Amino acid sequence: MIYFDNSSTTSVRPEVLDVYTKLLKDTYGNPDSLHALGRRSHQLLEKSRANIAQLLHVNPSEIIFTGCASESNSLAIIGYALANEHRGHHILTSNVEHASVAHSMEFLKRFGFEIEELKINEQGIVTPETVKNHMRKDTILVSIMHVNNEVGSINPIKEIEKIVHSNPICAFHVDCVQSFSKIDVPFEILDMATISAHKIHGLKGSALLMKKNKIQLVPLIQGGQQEQGLRGGTENAPANIVLAKTIRLALEEQEAGYKHVKEINECIRKEIMKIPNTQINSPDDAIPYILNISLDMITSEVLLNALDQKGICVSAKSTCSSHSSNASSVLLAMNKSQKSATHMIRLSFDKNNTLEEAKQFIKACKEIVKEYGLSL
Repeated sequence: MIYFDNSSTTSVRPEVLDVYTKLLKDTYGNPDSLHALGRRSHQLLEKSRANIAQLLHVNPSEIIFTGCASESNSLAIIGYALANEHRGHHILTSNVEHASVAHSMEFLKRFGFEIEELKINEQGIVTPETVKNHMRKDTILVSIMHVNNEVGSINPIKEIEKIVHSNPICAFHVDCVQSFSKIDVPFEILDMATISAHKIHGLKGSALLMKKNKIQLVPLIQGGQQEQGLRGGTENAPANIVLAKTIRLALEEQEAGYKHVKEINECIRKEIMKIPNTQINSPDDAIPYILNISLDMITSEVLLNALDQKGICVSAKSTCSSHSSNASSVLLAMNKSQKSATHMIRLSFDKNNTLEEAKQFIKACKEIVKEYGLSL
């Protein structure tokens, strides 16, 4: 099997799985319990928090463990808006955010918040000029993803941050799920940032929200003192503890992984364009971990299923939107054609993929075009 769907999820590292299994057996105490087993869980949990903070160059009190990136995004956006509604009701985001961000924004509209969706350009990014032109005195939050999860466009968050923080009441939240451990993330200048474990060879059901101490949030999950009172409920100590190892290993491999994946991406870019009526939808400067292509003669569904039959796993659009309408809203927002938007697939790579797999993918595409190629 060839797995080119790493933006959806990744395999769990054996080292992470081994530690997690041991923790499940030996460290099952509730971290809030006062007995020895509970104290041991608490000690390891806080050590993990401190280690993660050191790796991200923030304070331990600025790491909030959550159950998934969608929860982190929801807590950041809804929690901040409700805690700061006395300052203003205007929020900026982009028109191609992850569903958890888009739906959180829709939720806030019920409470009278004015949500403005900024348009991306043909390269798939929100320009600093666009943010500047839409900032207002009552703008309290800007939430924009670092890397687009369908085409790999990289938003210029350092430049956007300067504009956001020119307004003293405005906070900047960045969804870093597709960028973390692939390219550098400037956590020191961000107010809030989201990371997911299962995108970096960690566990599903494990994520975090980096939240600077100055940022005030209203908790979405009520019920207890856990995570500074922001996430009530018994903490998933084993998952949170092993997250530190997951992050450390991912960061250690960042440079080598980027170089390796870039070779695979460039190989497929070069060879896929030899197939007639093929489009590369990812911009030239996109992150190499994601490559979006369209074969004009085959729809997304047909191509995805044909590749699946050949043992090649890819996606059509973001996984969280995979059951919605056929056309990619991201490609349409980039002014790509309707055909490109309905005939696209997303490939996403990682350190475990090989150049040989890339060549097998190209061979499979040529066979599928020959067998199924129709103008649909």
